[in-house]
Amino acid sequence: MGQQQPRNRSTSLTHTLPLEIKSPDVLADYCRRLAKSRTVGLDTEFVSEYTHRPRLCLVQLVDDRGEVALVDAMVIDDLAPLWQALVEGDQEIILHAGRGEMEFCFRDVGRLPANVFDVQIAAGLVGIEYPAAYGSLIARVLGLKPNKHETRTDWRRRPLSARQIEYAADDVRHLHPLRAALGERLEKLERMEWLREEMNTWREQIAHDSGREQWRRVSGNSGLDRRGLAVLRELWRWREKEAARRDKPVRHVLRDDLLVELAKRKTAEPRRIRSVRGLERGDLQHRVDDLARHIQRALDLADDECPSIPPAQNIPQLSVLGQFLFSALGSVCRERSLAPAIVGTPNQIRELIAHRAYGRPEQPPPLARGWRAEVVGHLFDDLLAGNMSVRITDPASDHPLAFDPIR
Repeated sequence: MGQQQPRNRSTSLTHTLPLEIKSPDVLADYCRRLAKSRTVGLDTEFVSEYTHRPRLCLVQLVDDRGEVALVDAMVIDDLAPLWQALVEGDQEIILHAGRGEMEFCFRDVGRLPANVFDVQIAAGLVGIEYPAAYGSLIARVLGLKPNKHETRTDWRRRPLSARQIEYAADDVRHLHPLRAALGERLEKLERMEWLREEMNTWREQIAHDSGREQWRRVSGNSGLDRRGLAVLRELWRWREKEAARRDKPVRHVLRDDLLVELAKRKTAEPRRIRSVRGLERGDLQHRVDDLARHIQRALDLADDECPSIPPAQNIPQLSVLGQFLFSALGSVCRERSLAPAIVGTPNQIRELIAHRAYGRPEQPPPLARGWRAEVVGHLFDDLLAGNMSVRITDPASDHPLAFDPIR
């Protein structure tokens, strides 16, 4: 995997001070220069604890000459020119765990850059770790000691201190060397196309999920029947509107566990709603009638208007088969220098089993497509069809499982 980098070097080296951009005119001039850069490293600082949507506070960029710029989103209201510059050019955008950055971009201009390289995903594809923190990658790939100061900074406050500015600049200074090192490993393993596939899927998901209701992501909903899911959906919609109206995080309006508990009870009777432990808060007690109306709306739906239960949820055999195949996935990934978590989750394995054995869902799930099918999907197909057996070779080995064709 290449030569090991020297360890314990400090990142506190002498750097040119970053360009601080605090006006639309300076931003416009910078965007014109940025368009000439072949590669752009990008990161953001935002705060999500206090508002309905994350509040973008700072955008950090570095061009292919190493110039770092900090765009102050607290004083420049319209960042569309910056995002437009990033989506209109053909330069490569380098990120770390950059879904949040791309969501800010899509929200502002409705488009995404065509050429993206996420170093966190690249690290998973070469077997380092997934998901790997930025500091961990700096240490493990570049052999540098990451700057861990200011991790709890409230980035809304101004003015920024010299220490905060240095921390923010460090978040992009290492993106180009990380991209170079990880790109080299990807090329050596012939997996650069895998990364492109991941980036394309990632971009499609961001565009698809924008404005789409995400009520199925409420934690703890897996035991609900169709009517319970209908109640959950109505309560989720109420919570989203309330959170947007009050500009509060959704959990400050009504926690996930309370949404699920009300969905389980399926009652629109105010007295019974008030009796749910956790709803004693004064503001919630005043909204019980609203909750009751939305619950009743779900209870009044015809059966065929209620949400369907995910196919991988109501098949009891999936639990045992899923655990078995997840162990097989880990063994295959270790042997092929892949981080197991980037290849597949237990839920994705259950989706594959449901698709192959029961025809649900109809569309091939992630493990049946692209490079994942090549790595484990076809193997799992053979195991499920009884065409392949699994045996233990050496219990002390890093690769204790062997897969043999059945003749």
